[in-house]
Amino acid sequence: MANTSTPDSSRRSERSRRAIFDAALALVGEVGYDKLTIEGIASRAGVGKQTIYRWWPSKAAVLLDAFTATVDDYDAKGLPDTGDLAADLKFVLRATADEFNDPAFQAPYRALAAAGANDEELSRTFVARLSEPGTRLYVDRLRAAQETGEVADGVDVRIAAEMLLSPFSQRWLMRTGELTYDFVDTLVDQVLRGLRPRG
Repeated sequence: MANTSTPDSSRRSERSRRAIFDAALALVGEVGYDKLTIEGIASRAGVGKQTIYRWWPSKAAVLLDAFTATVDDYDAKGLPDTGDLAADLKFVLRATADEFNDPAFQAPYRALAAAGANDEELSRTFVARLSEPGTRLYVDRLRAAQETGEVADGVDVRIAAEMLLSPFSQRWLMRTGELTYDFVDTLVDQVLRGLRPRG
């Protein structure tokens, strides 16, 4: 007897989405953001461009979803807390440096940063979905360190987190230097020197 069951449209849609994401990430690395097009993504993914327009309004929106889909969900437990704040921050920032030095990560991230400079909505979405969740993890870890006396009581832990993350991002985005373990370790040590209790 012939199988008359209806094809699972959700599976088909997920396969198409995955193909579109893979195509967008591959193409932005090959041709750059300026030459990235919906037509090119559709052709590489093997879908019609109307399929893409049905789900996303622009190539920036496709790329943002594709990129965020590849980034691991932030661990609900937060940053490690071994009782040694400096060691914990160095461990996480070293891993982040490895990620930022990966060419597969660099191409879409740089493309989105450049596009976001001229697109306020894209920039806000990027911050909300990627930057802010990561910053909150540092804020929470610094607040925990404040409660145990590793960070002075009067320190604004949000600004402290930005003191760690902003030089890291600036160096990478502007290519003012390499993201090395030595840089990360020095950054952590110098920031913490200003955060620790006096006396």
